[in-house]
Amino acid sequence: MTAATRCGFVAIVGAPNAGKSTLLNKLAGSKLSIVSPKAQTTRFRVIGILMHDLSHKAGPQGTGGQEAGGQVRAQLLLVDTPGIFRPKRKLDRAMVAAAWTGSDDADITLVLVDARGGATEGVREIAAKLRGSPRRLWLVLNKTDLVPRPRLLPLTAELVALLPVERTLMVSARSGEGLGDLLDDMAQALPEGPFLYPQDDLTDLPDRLLAAEMVREQIFLQTHEEVPYAATVETESFLEQPDGSVRIEATIYVSRAGHKGILIGDKGSRIRSIGERARHGLAALLERPVHLFLNVKERAGWDEERARLRAIGLDDQG
Repeated sequence: MTAATRCGFVAIVGAPNAGKSTLLNKLAGSKLSIVSPKAQTTRFRVIGILMHDLSHKAGPQGTGGQEAGGQVRAQLLLVDTPGIFRPKRKLDRAMVAAAWTGSDDADITLVLVDARGGATEGVREIAAKLRGSPRRLWLVLNKTDLVPRPRLLPLTAELVALLPVERTLMVSARSGEGLGDLLDDMAQALPEGPFLYPQDDLTDLPDRLLAAEMVREQIFLQTHEEVPYAATVETESFLEQPDGSVRIEATIYVSRAGHKGILIGDKGSRIRSIGERARHGLAALLERPVHLFLNVKERAGWDEERARLRAIGLDDQG
């Protein structure tokens, strides 16, 4: 019996640090989007490509796309977006625009809310913008394992009053609690149609951007205060080697000379650590040996340069 196929886009939107990248990575089972305890780490749209077998969920004709016992294969295109916040710089405006663009044409938009913070001002602003839109909206309360159960129902009622949603789910992206049901529900809700990407693809990100993001993640994890937000990474070369390995050269641009010194560290200790950990992550993701070479350059005002924004995968938003 030929399996029915479903395919569609699921956008994940929310305030900074709601757990969007953690959710994407957990569902995909692979590191596709950078994660750190700091807010606003994701800067552009990332698609995670996930195959899901619904044969065990297939129901009567009209509900599962097949008669009972049939097979249904779904390709979920999970769109991780930057956190939505009030922009100040050209970089900020491009990030927020990327977040909204990521959900414009999605079949389902997951509005991810940190259950610990609840209906914050940022969440209310997002709800106000989404209210009345034609999007199919699902409310997903994240980090529910960190909140006492009696608080969740009143919080859900408060959020549903702000934003009419088709469905409400409670999950913990960190522990995986509730993600099985979320995955099944999303796959069932996607339209029938052919797959848009090869089944063994993990993401739509070019390897060059993926390499830059892995380096930037380590900058967030290993430096503090304003340094990570004032830095960007560009892959200068990505060369396949005859032995199957890859040689990557990347440049880290920083806004101030002091930031350059922090990133390099005493006798180069910090930049070596950043490079080593990023290299290990890339080797695991690319499934081949990686030779990574990093350079740090001071470039004041890079976050207002159109060329820099295009280089990191963001369209210039004026």
